[in-house]
Order: sequence, then C-alpha cells, then structure tokens
Amino acid sequence: MSEERLAHYQRLQRMYLSAPINRIYRPLITLSEGEAEISIELREQYHHAAGTVHGSVYFKMLDDAAYFAASSLEREHFLLTASFTIYLERPVATGVIRASGRVVNRTRQQFIAESVLFDARNREIARGSGVFMRGREKLEAAGGYADEPDSL
Repeated sequence: MSEERLAHYQRLQRMYLSAPINRIYRPLITLSEGEAEISIELREQYHHAAGTVHGSVYFKMLDDAAYFAASSLEREHFLLTASFTIYLERPVATGVIRASGRVVNRTRQQFIAESVLFDARNREIARGSGVFMRGREKLEAAGGYADEPDSL
C-alpha cells in the first residue's frame, strides 16, 4: 500500500473518530481500498422501550461503513449521503456489532456502496445500500481530517 493511500486512511479514521457523535458510540474503524469496517459495543442507552437496539443505531452503523468505504476512494472532496436504504432483519440487545461496507459501483459523480451489519455471533442483522455524492467542501476543510495525529 502506498504511503499516500495509508495517510488518507489514517486522516479519514481521525475525521470519523473526532466527530462529536462518536463520543457517544465509541466506534472502532478500519479502512482499505473501497472497504470499511466499523464496530461498537452495545449499551443499554441505545435501546428503545422494548429492550433492543433502536433502528437509528443500525442506520448509523450501515451508513458509516458504506460512507467510509466510498470515502476511501475519494481523496479530494467530502462525500454526502444522497440516499440510503436499510433492511432490518433481526433485533439485537447486547454484544459487539460490526458493519462491513464496500463500494459496488463508482462513476465520476457518485459512489454506490453496500453494507452488512453483524451481531456478536456473526449473524447478519441488517443490510443497506447508499448513493454518495461529492460535496463542495474539500476534505482538508472537514473537521479532524487535516488535524495532527495527537490532536484527538
């Protein structure tokens, strides 16, 4: 892997982990060319009234994995989620969940990526797909992307 590509992945990881929302979820993220994997440990505060994880957590995990799979291929612009569809397959309440995303199509203007969410027993619990467009904002201007490694 080239040093430039590795540096891009590290900057994307810093950007993701420095986002205020991730102070709540405390995710782990790994990136490779056109792929991303994100995991979080579930906590009771993510539950709805019926005692399992709220669908918004499923959405966040699926969208983030697909988004960062696409972002791994885009080195100039911040991407925007143009659309995202999810399918909730089974409830989960405890353990670590892991979302795996990958780019399935790419044009000059957009990326199409899919993601699958797994429970701690590696069972598929949800899946999604999205369209991601290049925004006007440069990645260098995005919070966390250009920061120094020790600034988190």
